[in-house]
Amino acid sequence: MSRKPVPAQAGERSRAEVVFDRPQLMAQLFGEFDQNLLLLESRLGVYITARGNKVGLEGTAEAVASARDVLHALYNRITRGEVVDAGMVEAVIAMSAEPTLTGIIRAEDRGGPPQIMIRTRKKTIVPRTVAQAHYMRELLNNDIIFALGPAGTGKTYIAVAQAVAQLITGSIQRLILSRPAVEAGEKLGFLPGDMKEKVDPYLRPLYDALNDCLPAEQVERRIASGEIEIAPIAFMRGRTLADAFIILDEAQNTTPAQMKMFLTRFGENSRMVVCGDPKQTDLPGGMAASGLNDAVKRLEGVEGLSICRFGASDVVRHPIVGRIVEAYEGVDG
Repeated sequence: MSRKPVPAQAGERSRAEVVFDRPQLMAQLFGEFDQNLLLLESRLGVYITARGNKVGLEGTAEAVASARDVLHALYNRITRGEVVDAGMVEAVIAMSAEPTLTGIIRAEDRGGPPQIMIRTRKKTIVPRTVAQAHYMRELLNNDIIFALGPAGTGKTYIAVAQAVAQLITGSIQRLILSRPAVEAGEKLGFLPGDMKEKVDPYLRPLYDALNDCLPAEQVERRIASGEIEIAPIAFMRGRTLADAFIILDEAQNTTPAQMKMFLTRFGENSRMVVCGDPKQTDLPGGMAASGLNDAVKRLEGVEGLSICRFGASDVVRHPIVGRIVEAYEGVDG
């Protein structure tokens, strides 16, 4: 890889060479047609040359240091079997620029294990943004966690992974996943089929997250035994949920009454996560305000309850999704 140097930035120029000990991994590190290196050059303002297992870096001292940290972090993720794509590169670049995550990046640079992780049967999940790292810590330290932000930030996925990890270790006895069945107050009568056939399309994202963390046969077995329950929020009424990890997804589409009912199901030795995007409420006109927005206003600051907020920069889907979210937020305020 050899190209015209990127424009010089202000500050003293610096050079560094990074040597990796497993040349066979360079294709994954560099990406197809060196796309990962091109992304690093674009985002960090460095000039990169790559020959064999050696990578040369040139730019300001700060940019070179960041590029070196990112390359080491990506390389160590590859050695652990993780897939490095453009989204991963963007995420690690974002983390390298965040002082609170310096320890995470530097530990990976030196070949150490991730400092924050969730282990499930099928994969190990590590944070890809600053907000995700904070969220993963809060999932360990608080009883009730509100996760607020746009789609694609990992709110529900990480909560499901944490719940599966605790179910595997036996620290909880049940995993309960819920969401409003439909936007218009759970009016399911017009849909064809029995109750399961009516609500399954709305609960599909929860099944997808489960299947990403557990083998399919284990998901089916645990659902059949009652260890895992997936149901619309209306099914929570009248219950006390002890020894359980309870997740409410798409919480912006609850009413205040539904949200109060859900939160008061909390029982002994339980953890509850409420996920939603306050800016994407789909309740029809004339109905009460969003139960999610109402709950956040009432409960922020309550002991044992944490509120984690995600933004467009935390979107870990294709990078263009984050830019789309930013564009809409700019218009809508």
